[in-house]
Amino acid sequence: MSSLTDIEKRYLEKLLGMQSGYVLDYSDATFGEFFNRHKIDIHGSKYQSYGTSKAKKMRAFWEREPDALVGTVLSEMLDSYEADCDLNNREADASVLEKSRGILARLSGKPVPAKPAQTIDDFLHREFTVPNIQKLPIETQAVAIIENRLGEARTAMGAGAYLSVIFLCGSVLEAVLLGAAQKEPSRFNRASSSPKAADGGVKRFHEWSLAQFIDVSCEVGLLKPDVKKFSHGLRDFRNYIHPYEQMVSGFMPDEHTAKVCFQVLKAALASVAGERK
Repeated sequence: MSSLTDIEKRYLEKLLGMQSGYVLDYSDATFGEFFNRHKIDIHGSKYQSYGTSKAKKMRAFWEREPDALVGTVLSEMLDSYEADCDLNNREADASVLEKSRGILARLSGKPVPAKPAQTIDDFLHREFTVPNIQKLPIETQAVAIIENRLGEARTAMGAGAYLSVIFLCGSVLEAVLLGAAQKEPSRFNRASSSPKAADGGVKRFHEWSLAQFIDVSCEVGLLKPDVKKFSHGLRDFRNYIHPYEQMVSGFMPDEHTAKVCFQVLKAALASVAGERK
């Protein structure tokens, strides 16, 4: 079991919005998918000792699992919290977030970083240039399609069609990372974060989600960590195609959200093309 104290749990519950039974803006489906990436069946009976709400399953997870795993999961959730605040122009609770980061540092046995984390404003003000599409690991026949979608994304941004921007950026990034995986399959399949099937083998690439492609691409060094940190709006882009999923999550993209997603795409394409130092 983790060594989280009652006081530490209060800070984390506050930040994750668990008082109402929820955890951030996760639906049951996205909550399960998130934990699946960490090889945890959060909806299984193992984590229902306190009840079936997401918050109660989270509390059971804290109680049953070791510090290292709890710290890894919570670290990504705090990144999700920051990204959600940034993407929806909400002010983060800086003091509680700082305290929570300190708690995770204790769980992992690492010192609290002295250097401040990169903010969304830092990321947005960096200059990323879309590379020559020919440099990307995609089939020749797909080059024109990718170029057209990038053009449509720019047009949609100018027209205020922000949800369309997210769909287009997400589809382009997924196609490019799929191409990279198909070019170097052993590199992607050996990654510890590669999604596994029921038999323990790695899933076929066409079964991977964009979130899984991003996680593995960061692990193998193809993408920089900032892409993973700020990619949350894109990671779930397929879910937003379904109006009910968008309604459940409360996701309402605005110009700021669309700009972040387009910036993530540009940074990712530059990384894949080998144009980022």
